[in-house]
Amino acid sequence: MRMVRAKVPNDEADGHYTLYQNPTMKTKRGFVIALIDRLAARQLGFPPETCSYTVTSVRIPVSDGSEQFELAADLYQPVLAKNVKPAGTILIRCPYGRGLAFALLSARPYAARGYQCLLVSCRGTFGSGGEFDPWRNEEEDGQAVVEWMRKQDWYTGSFATLGGSYLGFVQWALLRNPPSDMVAAVIQCAPHDFSRQLWGAGSLALEWITWGENVAHQEETGFFQTLKKLNTPKRMRPVLDRVPLAESVKSHFKGRAPWLDFVVDHPDTSDPYYGQMKFGEALGRAEIPIFLVGGWCDVFAPQTMEQYTRLSERNANVALLMGPWNHMRVGQDSRVYRQSFDWLEEHLAKRMQGTRKTSVQYFVTGAQEWRDMQKWPPQTLAQELYLRSGSRLASEKPSSEENSSTFTFNPKQPTPTTGGNLLLGSGSADDTALAARSDVLAFTTEVLEENVEISGKVTVELNHSSDNPNVDLFVRISEVDAKGRSHGITETYKRLDPGREGGLVILYLNDCAHRFVKGNRIRLIIAGASHPQFAINTGKGIGATSEELKSAVHTIFHGERGASRVLLPAVS
Repeated sequence: MRMVRAKVPNDEADGHYTLYQNPTMKTKRGFVIALIDRLAARQLGFPPETCSYTVTSVRIPVSDGSEQFELAADLYQPVLAKNVKPAGTILIRCPYGRGLAFALLSARPYAARGYQCLLVSCRGTFGSGGEFDPWRNEEEDGQAVVEWMRKQDWYTGSFATLGGSYLGFVQWALLRNPPSDMVAAVIQCAPHDFSRQLWGAGSLALEWITWGENVAHQEETGFFQTLKKLNTPKRMRPVLDRVPLAESVKSHFKGRAPWLDFVVDHPDTSDPYYGQMKFGEALGRAEIPIFLVGGWCDVFAPQTMEQYTRLSERNANVALLMGPWNHMRVGQDSRVYRQSFDWLEEHLAKRMQGTRKTSVQYFVTGAQEWRDMQKWPPQTLAQELYLRSGSRLASEKPSSEENSSTFTFNPKQPTPTTGGNLLLGSGSADDTALAARSDVLAFTTEVLEENVEISGKVTVELNHSSDNPNVDLFVRISEVDAKGRSHGITETYKRLDPGREGGLVILYLNDCAHRFVKGNRIRLIIAGASHPQFAINTGKGIGATSEELKSAVHTIFHGERGASRVLLPAVS
């Protein structure tokens, strides 16, 4: 047994750390754990196990300027025959702990198939020293882990990375300056620029405040704490509803989430603070084989598609799997795990070749079919649909005399979020009631005489004006079935520049692949909010009080000041 000195947070919430001695022990996998592993791996689509494994707790030193601390990690090592080496080393870095739930979906199935896996807790989480400053220290810490790993006698000489969401973001952080011995990556549903997740729409994405609440309490245990966490979105709703938002958030957290204290009233992402969250440079530097996984309804779907586009334009070795999933369901599909495993078998272990027939595989909603292509998007032709008076959406262009349409947004009763690309669940939801609201415009086609399949980005061009310069636009394409029920397909959200002049607003909706079925109808929904997905536009700026809330009348022009239209990327 070897004794290791390590810095870990003390019991006080004062940011200090105490030294303690922790035994480093190698633990063999027991019968019950082996049974759980096999049952889980079968459900996840992994091939049969080839070996058992051991787990060793290790500490990884990190130096951040004047501060020195250690990261907590678990090293999973396959139990192999004499002179047989591991298939490769996989690095996984996670802020959510190293317990059963995360290890079962990452390190454990790979270790039982011959891989060596290092599962590391991010700075300031689950036994790791330092302070957790979300999204901002991952490049430095990732490089420090790689430097330490290279010095270990068990290191295989090269490594791959694996993981989704935050576990995928840390991979992009590492790839800004790619380690020479990093040979492959599997990145599932993850951003490369978190500042855009916060403020990319111009309005703050409020789910990250709820996420911050969960993270602030994630290491608290017990039955009642678990119930509290499950109820977090409901508990946080009053915090997100109050204005001014910054004052409400700071009052709630009372310094427990310093990063949110800054983010909530700093919308300018060119601020140096956000620089440590931006890793777009990695898309131009990464040379290794990268497997991207995303879901059409995932909160990170736009960035996943950008990653694929940027890498494929450089002729990088990139593959893409896009399913019908939201963020929480990606990790429940066996297709994701099997293809991720095959990717590492080919590019890290080099035990397989030609594991993919095509570079891109995607699911077409509506048709409920998987498609295999060499590139995304497939060949398409723009199909025009014009917004017409009387809530019509038609292929015929309106005359210059056609009337405009208006709706009024009231910040005291903001238009509610109904499904969409969210972090915690949701996806394609029934938005029939949303389309019927008085603060929403809905334009609908006649019944389709044939199927219409689209792939790529829908473009919406609105000749728009408002009587208040401080306004947002929420735009969605939905499908209406024969019974009149409407379900969302793709959408986008944008806070308009208060200094703009009224005129054409061009909106690019999230990528999608969908078949509108013969006998159904296509609908365009336009609103001034999607709350609590995004912060309420007070009509007076982000610091406005409840007494200063100001409504806005939106006007969409159809003919007298230019047409408004939808461009569908119809598959040719």
